[in-house]
Amino acid sequence: MRVLLLLLFVLSLPLAAQQKAITLEDIWATYTFNPDGVSGFNFLSDGRSYAELDDNTIVTYDIATGRRSGTLVDPATLPTDSGFSGRIDDYTLSDDEEKILLSSETEQLFRRSSQSFYYVYDLDARTLTPVYPEKKIRLATLDPTGERVAFVVDNDVYIRNLRDGRLTQVTQDGETNAIINGATDWVYEEEFGFSKALYWNTDGERLAYLKFDERAVPEFTYTNFRNGMYPEYVTFKYPKVGEQNSTVSLHVFDLDNGNTTDLLTVNGSADDEWHYLPRVKWTNDDDELTAQRMNRHQNKLELLLFNVNRDEQRTLLTEENSYYVDVTDDLTFVDDGFIWTSEQDGFNQIYHYDMDGGQPRQLTSARYDVTDLYGVHDGRLFFQAAGRDPMQREVYTKSLRGRDLPRPLAAERGYNEAQFSSTYDYFVLTHSTINQPARVVVTDGSGTEIREIVSNRNLSEKVNDYGYQPAEFFTFTTEEGTELNGYLIKPATLDPSRKHPLLMHVYGGPGSQQVLDNWRGQNMAWFQLLVQRGFVVAVVDNRGTGARGQEMKKGTYLTLGKQETEDQISAARYLGAKDYIDEDRIGIFGWSYGGFMALHGILQGNDVFAAAIAVAPVTNWKWYDTIYTERYMRTYAENPAGYDDNSPINYADRLKGDLLLVHGMGDDNVHFQHTAEMANALIMHNKQFDTYFYPNRNHGIYGGPTRLHLYTKMTDFLMKSIGPGTDSK
Repeated sequence: MRVLLLLLFVLSLPLAAQQKAITLEDIWATYTFNPDGVSGFNFLSDGRSYAELDDNTIVTYDIATGRRSGTLVDPATLPTDSGFSGRIDDYTLSDDEEKILLSSETEQLFRRSSQSFYYVYDLDARTLTPVYPEKKIRLATLDPTGERVAFVVDNDVYIRNLRDGRLTQVTQDGETNAIINGATDWVYEEEFGFSKALYWNTDGERLAYLKFDERAVPEFTYTNFRNGMYPEYVTFKYPKVGEQNSTVSLHVFDLDNGNTTDLLTVNGSADDEWHYLPRVKWTNDDDELTAQRMNRHQNKLELLLFNVNRDEQRTLLTEENSYYVDVTDDLTFVDDGFIWTSEQDGFNQIYHYDMDGGQPRQLTSARYDVTDLYGVHDGRLFFQAAGRDPMQREVYTKSLRGRDLPRPLAAERGYNEAQFSSTYDYFVLTHSTINQPARVVVTDGSGTEIREIVSNRNLSEKVNDYGYQPAEFFTFTTEEGTELNGYLIKPATLDPSRKHPLLMHVYGGPGSQQVLDNWRGQNMAWFQLLVQRGFVVAVVDNRGTGARGQEMKKGTYLTLGKQETEDQISAARYLGAKDYIDEDRIGIFGWSYGGFMALHGILQGNDVFAAAIAVAPVTNWKWYDTIYTERYMRTYAENPAGYDDNSPINYADRLKGDLLLVHGMGDDNVHFQHTAEMANALIMHNKQFDTYFYPNRNHGIYGGPTRLHLYTKMTDFLMKSIGPGTDSK
């Protein structure tokens, strides 16, 4: 009888009381809420199979059935005399799929750069050839024939001939913090999004490369502490606002005669019209190479065409914008021209240009942004767009010729993204929502599902067991009349008559989005932990964010921080007016640009926000790099009010609530200088604040238990500052 009564008592408990409590160890130690995915996925040229890196082995599968069809590389069977460690970090197949370039013992350098030992495995001969056994190298790249590998070592370009082993040194002047050949400098890597500056032409007979002369670029030094008698100083070239950039030049090396042709140079000095070379790409013609060049303000871009055989140069197109031109990889060559994306009509749309000039033909003209151009095949475009609303993504196809409307291939509510096979007969579709982890399936070319690759059912069951609460999307209008999107997460036991603390999470930078109907990862797990502890959590995308057209995205031009702060304060007031939210216990948290926003919130919105956590924040844009900052703000000399009026440093006297400042001391991106200067400004105004610094950690602040340590501090800070049971501020 007592057992029955106990069972009835348990069944009568609120559902939330029976669900597991989320711990910080679940999130950052055991990674309980990490989703499954596909590692090292590559479609093969037959269009019906793919390769995958599975448990350190490269295996092939039939795409339609999912049956394992073969093993390309099993490290246990590889020759042992090559120096290969046995660990595969990444791999690349040659175009004919007869050779595989393997990387091993990879070391991260900056965000997109690394160095590794590289090996080429010949599938037919079963041989493993080290590319450069003497030391780790960078950016190893097979030519289209699979007969040569280009790479960078000690800032010089080399080519290894795989047939006879001959090594050719293409450049001779590489020098640390002076000349870089075949790789980008720090600011190009960070802000133009690429580190490899090596480009094979279609027949593998010519190698184009960029050279960076960074001798005139100012240096920055940060300090690492590694248990030595003296600290370690890391010095590298970092151009801050208004300073000298690298002089960049484009060259082509001819393997047949060993000659190098100099094609183009842009000067890093402030007075040169053409300042940047952000993209280089060969056409489908062996002799034709394109390069994009931009002015320093980044509001003018030219696409240039070089015929290296005839020593000819001409301009294919010119883009000008009253704000700035975004650099993308959306350039695809077709038989009668090329495909290009542009915001010239107010939204990012797709255009067809011919190679002889003239007016382009606009292929899409909807009032939404195309967010990814997947490619062109058999007279059809394939792309992703925010067609339904800015918070979702769909996959579409459209004819290059006809006036047909884009046809959706994947349009289930949420976030859809695709990877197409070489023949476009199949694509792998990844779909998730903010409340449902990603499901990965194979579909045929029409979008009909064939089979499932990843279900994440176990994770779905876990989030249910742990009582994840649904994120609810909302829209509201600010006092200034701007309609903004957001989402809200409420406790399971929310009592409308009881006041709950609110944490707002923000990033808010140009073109970014946090309010998306896709799986939000580990931050979402932390939000759910806070919700279990009685918080309401909200995220709002302010003016300046993406997928709502150019005017929304670029409306913060020259005043970064102003409109964004106004919108976050407006959102806090809107949410604070709800019956179940305590308007006196509202906090704001952000990282990087979000840290900049969190500081503005607690300082300029000191009557709204009672607490703030700013991780790795920018505190004055004059201390950040040239390419990013000047794109949105121009230089400090041109726009001093835009910088000063929107620098948290200049509002330090307004601090009233609780502030936690966090920064990695090895941050090569947003330097520790930003937080040090912010701390100094607060001290000079006798303002109390908390601070956590992380020696040797970069902008991401990770490694070992670092994230657990950080999120423990942030959780404790919020609980003590504005958590349930604390006094209203």
